[in-house]
Amino acid sequence: MLGIGGIGMSALARYYHSQGCTVAGYDRTPSPLTRQLETEGVAIHYEDQPELLPALIDFVVYTPAVPRDLKEFEALRQRNLPIMKRSEALGKVTEGHFTIAVAGTHGKTTTTAMVAHILNHCGVNTTAFIGGIANNFNSNLLLSEVKESTLVVEADEFDRSFLHLHPEVSIINSIDADHLDIYGDWNHVVAGFNDFAHLTHDLVIVKEGLDVEVENSVRFGFGEACDYRAEVVKSEKGVTDFVIYGEGQKTEVRLPMAGNHNVLNATAAFIAARQAGIAPQAIAEALSSFKGVKRRFDIRVNNEKHCYIDDYAHHPEEIRSCLTAVKSSYAGKRITLVFQPHLFSRTRDFMDEFASVLALADELILLDIYPAREKPIEGITSAALLEKVQLADKKICSKAELVGLIESEKPELLITMGAGDIDRFVEPLEEMIKTW
Repeated sequence: MLGIGGIGMSALARYYHSQGCTVAGYDRTPSPLTRQLETEGVAIHYEDQPELLPALIDFVVYTPAVPRDLKEFEALRQRNLPIMKRSEALGKVTEGHFTIAVAGTHGKTTTTAMVAHILNHCGVNTTAFIGGIANNFNSNLLLSEVKESTLVVEADEFDRSFLHLHPEVSIINSIDADHLDIYGDWNHVVAGFNDFAHLTHDLVIVKEGLDVEVENSVRFGFGEACDYRAEVVKSEKGVTDFVIYGEGQKTEVRLPMAGNHNVLNATAAFIAARQAGIAPQAIAEALSSFKGVKRRFDIRVNNEKHCYIDDYAHHPEEIRSCLTAVKSSYAGKRITLVFQPHLFSRTRDFMDEFASVLALADELILLDIYPAREKPIEGITSAALLEKVQLADKKICSKAELVGLIESEKPELLITMGAGDIDRFVEPLEEMIKTW
């Protein structure tokens, strides 16, 4: 497996390993995910050296994040081995299982974890592939003890990966312009999600207002016309009480999360669980014990003096959802936001949108753009973005200076946000804030 340390790849590696396969892999750098795989018996190397490849290989799985000019990639191609993308391999796993697939530009990881938790909590044999570390399982993979299990998978739109899946039930949480380096424009993004919807055999669960047209669908949201309508009763200190109206009945839910977006995620998960045959009250009980996902509105410190939240948001709409939820649940607190932009192309495509939503914070600290798979684009920098943000209290900070800056400011409510390597600051910041 090339790129075995990725969040999706590592879950697939652990799944193959559980099925009795001998798994080996390459990744550029060690990480907690690769170390965990190694303790479970998976052989991993970190140098791009073809001589380190096993002599006997049946098939190869790779992630699109791996450079095509990798020497090991070329060596494997020359051996004429079956080579497939991670999404293709996951698609093959879904064949022959009752599969619930969760798609959406945002919200899919949390919703996938919610569905998996509900099913598992209610005694359904469940295997789940989650695009983050679900706190209820402390893993990105939930493994059933029996082969005839219900499968819950995160359906990734990047590189049109979700078109390899075979779902019986699917959720489409959101459609926003993203991955335009892949799709080209908004119309092709919408077309991609419609193609995914048409792959679904039984039921497509669609958020209200999305341009998805399939006959076998239900709508959810806050609107009166929805098949399943959510209504928020109270949101305070990271806990939301709400009601779901659907199927001619009313279900009260207490969700230990903030934000209307998480209410909608939970409503979608509720409908999917109903399709799996679970009673409404059992679903509500399961949701009350949902612990969230690491880096998804992840409340790390919450005491009388200080609050620290970490979030994976890297698209303007995700940032808006997170900051709106914080303002609602922690009314009156001063918000200091540390944001690491992700990808030069995304920063270029949504420069004005980023500038608008980042101004929702009281103080903005911008790190340099995390390039991931991209080369720099002239004129697209964090400094250029900062200039556009209409906020009095704003600054650029290097990663080397970040912890010291936070220590000196001691913010009342701190949020770290982004999809790059900002995650390596989470534990040091958490430990420091707990001492204040």
